[in-house]
Amino acid sequence: MIGSRNDTMSVAVLLPCYNEAATIADVVRGFRAALPDARIYVYDNNSTDGTALHAMLSGAHVVRERRQGKGHVVRRMFADIDADIYVMADGDGTYSPDDAEELIRTMLTERSDMVVGTRRGVHADAGRQGHAFGNRIFNVLYRAIFGTDFTDIFSGYRVFSRRFVKSFPAVSGGFEIETEMSVHASRLKLPVTELELDYGRRPEGSHSKLSTFKDGAKILWMFAMLMKETRPFAFFSIISGAFMAGSLVFMTPVLAEYFQTGLVSRMPTWVLSMALMMVSFMMFTAGVILDSVSRARAEQLRIHYMGLSKPLVAEQAVTTSDDAAIRIPRARKTGAA
Repeated sequence: MIGSRNDTMSVAVLLPCYNEAATIADVVRGFRAALPDARIYVYDNNSTDGTALHAMLSGAHVVRERRQGKGHVVRRMFADIDADIYVMADGDGTYSPDDAEELIRTMLTERSDMVVGTRRGVHADAGRQGHAFGNRIFNVLYRAIFGTDFTDIFSGYRVFSRRFVKSFPAVSGGFEIETEMSVHASRLKLPVTELELDYGRRPEGSHSKLSTFKDGAKILWMFAMLMKETRPFAFFSIISGAFMAGSLVFMTPVLAEYFQTGLVSRMPTWVLSMALMMVSFMMFTAGVILDSVSRARAEQLRIHYMGLSKPLVAEQAVTTSDDAAIRIPRARKTGAA
């Protein structure tokens, strides 16, 4: 059990919601039972089905976020709430509140800044087959572009340290926010852990808000933007290579004719090929320059992150009793990492 507020770290449970009246009351009650001393916040994102009222009657602190989109909600939550440990889950009942204690214990013992509850069985029951297929594709693409730190970048069940939350410059507006969190951790080489958990089914009357094609396109665009920001050399090298390939396609027949006849009869094609080659060189140069800028930005983010609260020392963080209960001591406020 979580100890008294004077002896323990403060825990905040964050539940972004949009039209989850069918499940939010049970989710709030579940977290109240699993983490009795935690503060539970429900951020209502323009729900029209009474979600806010159900959450309030269940004992949660309810806040309204008028800008539509999960990214806007998460940005508001991270800015508003101060705590030592943040537990974020969805309000649809697919994540079990009983797993929160194990996620927190894992964060403390592993000295992680983020623990991701990867979803066991998500491919078998993702609401729609399109969601499951997209989940596989995007996870493979993420590992190819940003590294192998994560196997389920779209999991909404996560635990964060305070210094992760307060160093995370959230810019996403929608469901791309989980991708941005993962890239932030990979970019700064933060200690992260994954813990496989069961993924539940939505109850009758609750529906997914994720659009397979619309949100998939947004996530793909976010992949491109994050690659541009964090790996500009690779990003602009790909563009440079595409322009160079186009230049060579147009240039080859003109050069072949020139070596055979000594004449250039297709001057417009030659000019176009040279223009494409110049653009290719410009893109490559931009990638080299922006790569240095990106490294400097990453260093500044890392310095800011290091200036925030140090994570708990594992051997002082967790003590367990015979019933596997957990106590979370107050964090030591030191500046070093």
